[in-house]
Amino acid sequence: MKLTMRLGARSYDIILKRGALKNVSLLANLNRKVLIVTDSGVPLEYAETVKAQCKEGHIVVIPQGEGSKCLRTYEMLLTQMLEKGFSRSDLVIAVGGGVVGDLAGFAAATYMRGVDFINCPTTTLSQIDSSIGGKVAVDLGAAKNIVGAFWQPRLVVVDPDTLITLPRRHFVNGLAESVKMSLTSDAELFQIFETEDAQRNIETIIYRSLRIKKAVVEKDETEQGLRAILNFGHTLGHGIEAVKGITGRRKNGLYHGECVALGMLPMIEDKQLAKRVRAVYRKLGLPARAGYNKEKVWSYMLHDKKFRDGQITLVKVPGLGCWRLDKVPPEQLKEILMGK
Repeated sequence: MKLTMRLGARSYDIILKRGALKNVSLLANLNRKVLIVTDSGVPLEYAETVKAQCKEGHIVVIPQGEGSKCLRTYEMLLTQMLEKGFSRSDLVIAVGGGVVGDLAGFAAATYMRGVDFINCPTTTLSQIDSSIGGKVAVDLGAAKNIVGAFWQPRLVVVDPDTLITLPRRHFVNGLAESVKMSLTSDAELFQIFETEDAQRNIETIIYRSLRIKKAVVEKDETEQGLRAILNFGHTLGHGIEAVKGITGRRKNGLYHGECVALGMLPMIEDKQLAKRVRAVYRKLGLPARAGYNKEKVWSYMLHDKKFRDGQITLVKVPGLGCWRLDKVPPEQLKEILMGK
């Protein structure tokens, strides 16, 4: 299957096909220097599969986890490119999940004011969501994605076969982003989660999710309005992740998708729909409830980059397949968080 992100001169194809990782050279020019960025949690064979197709490929393996999405690792990638003589005509390829894609994409966006970038996502979360759209970034302290850019890839290669090696919890974690998109935009996709087996229908789930995000990005590439819909669950979710998320020091916390899942629930206004969503969470293995320090979550949320002029835009779902953007002051957001 193929989708095309239509953004004028920045348009690109999204290839969704089993075994596609073995055919990247048939889809893009690899006859140049290529920096292949992956992490220690991704089977090295995936990066090596890409390198074998390159004229001059260089693999860089970063430590797994959000902690690698920082200025220090970003500087390391730039230094690698500089030392290996990369020019503006060369290429960066990400082979991994969202951390790898964000980090490698930001390096591509800024090295010599921008070089070509290809994303080969290997996790459910990145295949469903983060691999397309052009938002690339690194974290600064506890502030997620606060240093970044909009830099569209030249190509996205989605190979569902790479999901086979994922632990079950990682696989399910990524499905939260698809549930998110089904709630705002695709009632039929939500019904798949309710009535079908997600793993058996993963290609359909990925395709329908990418189609939704593609349509939003094409209308609002740089997040001036409509693209805010993709933040459903993320405002609260990012605060929860800052306090409860898995880090190098916090091994027993929650993954990003799990935090987003929790962040969606208070924004669903239809109580019956919220009940159905919790049932889907239980079926998939996503958390429907979690204990966390709400005051700490609130303190982190105050640094959310979506706060503008003393207000933040929340995505609310009044019913399945529809949504609304509400601009609220910090006090109202705190009331939602506290359950008042």
